[in-house]
Amino acid sequence: MLAWGVFQVCALFCLGSRCISPPAAAFWHNMASHALISDGAHLAIVGGGLLGRLLALELSGKGFSIDLYDRGGPEAEFAAARVAAAMLAPLAESAVTEHGVVRMGHYGLARWQALIGQLAEPVYLQQAGTMVVWHRQDAVEAQRFRGILERTQHAIPELPALQLLDRPAMAALEPALSAHFQSGYYLPGEGQLDNRQLLAALVPTMQQRGVRLHWHSPREISDFAPGQTGQPDWVIDTRGLGAKPQWASLRGVRGEVIRVHAPEVNLARPTRLMHPRYPIYIAPKQDHYFVIGATEIESDDMSPASVRSTMELLSAAYTVHSGFAEARILEINTQCRPTLPDNLPAIRQVQPRVLEVNGLYRHGFMISPAVMDATVELLLTGASPLAQRFDMAVSLLAAA
Repeated sequence: MLAWGVFQVCALFCLGSRCISPPAAAFWHNMASHALISDGAHLAIVGGGLLGRLLALELSGKGFSIDLYDRGGPEAEFAAARVAAAMLAPLAESAVTEHGVVRMGHYGLARWQALIGQLAEPVYLQQAGTMVVWHRQDAVEAQRFRGILERTQHAIPELPALQLLDRPAMAALEPALSAHFQSGYYLPGEGQLDNRQLLAALVPTMQQRGVRLHWHSPREISDFAPGQTGQPDWVIDTRGLGAKPQWASLRGVRGEVIRVHAPEVNLARPTRLMHPRYPIYIAPKQDHYFVIGATEIESDDMSPASVRSTMELLSAAYTVHSGFAEARILEINTQCRPTLPDNLPAIRQVQPRVLEVNGLYRHGFMISPAVMDATVELLLTGASPLAQRFDMAVSLLAAA
């Protein structure tokens, strides 16, 4: 359910079990009529995961002086982004999220091309669509999924329409799947990227733009006195779950992901297997490397993956392609995604000259370009039409 009253008390209007938002004025709170930062301002970004690096890249490219701090190193070993499958699938994700997130994801498909084009090193980016398949006993679940996606496409007509595939059509797109599945769905235009290549490629490009990188340097917001002599003009907090002491409503949603090398598996695009209990995704990277995942547990537990989850993921992958039987398991990873009560991202200011951006949940790579652009727009103009377009909660301090 989408809960709108994130930063202030707002009424919810409910129709049966479905609650909808109050008037938009309550959602975008105290937007300014002037820029928050001046030309050439000195900004400290606390949190060097995906969003922090993207903001450093974008703001340094606009002439701002940037210091980026993170408790980890350039490998982003503490970031949820390092573990993610990095799928860019707005229509597929509409089955579990709101239309604002879907719009962010659709926006990000084109934006990723421009962002990656700026980088000093190559990053694998694919936009060949998503395959959705199911076993015969799960046809009802597949029909339900199709209905949700068709309603989404009707509400957001700029999304390419789902295509129903019979076995010959599937054989033309993904021959390896046609041997096991009689039908499927194809979601055109969706894609994926290589998360680790991206995180690595951002580092030299930030350095070329003069970003001062402070690895293994954890910082709290209280370590700064923004606006004072010798201090940054503004601080931007993108620490994800690291910001929980300041943003108490943040919670962790655990995911478990397996990386394998499977030379006998030939899949050209991300594939989702419908199942009422353990639906999975398989994201093929370059050179027969695959990311398999889908578990989602309401917990901030960072302990290793359970035997049960691992067996379910691998067993389900094997039913998609028998070549996974001979795959080599490279990693079994767990990580917790930073999530707000409504499962939506938000931007807020609760103290002068400090902007907090958080709550990307399971959609980090899909929506981070939109969240980044809305944040930059807010800093440069004091308002964000993009945030309004994407139903993204923004709360600023009232002007003095």
